[in-house]
Amino acid sequence: MENQDDAEKLNENQKNAHKVRCQFCNSLVMLNNVGTFTQSEFSLPLMHQKHSKSIDELDSENFKEYWIIEDMFHFENIGFSNTVGNYKYLICADCEMGPFGYHDLTTKRSYVALKRVKHEH
Repeated sequence: MENQDDAEKLNENQKNAHKVRCQFCNSLVMLNNVGTFTQSEFSLPLMHQKHSKSIDELDSENFKEYWIIEDMFHFENIGFSNTVGNYKYLICADCEMGPFGYHDLTTKRSYVALKRVKHEH
């Protein structure tokens, strides 16, 4: 993990030690011990975009640290936005902010970027 604060988010099984919430509305996204930590690079669109941009012109940001969720039914609260290629973006089902991750349609796994959500202590 990139720093000590991030390391506190893991338990001994490399799973999320705390509940994960939307950073905007505080809605519960997943319970503790659901997501498994992984490092893989993936680019997510910025959360705030100008509405005049098409899907191909979106500004994006690279992330390397994710929680993998093996089954989408393990989420407490999740929404899906646009499908782009083999991916659907994950958003908050309550406030519709995001994306804070993506769902791989091929593997059926979901990935939540650690830096795009809040970890409850």
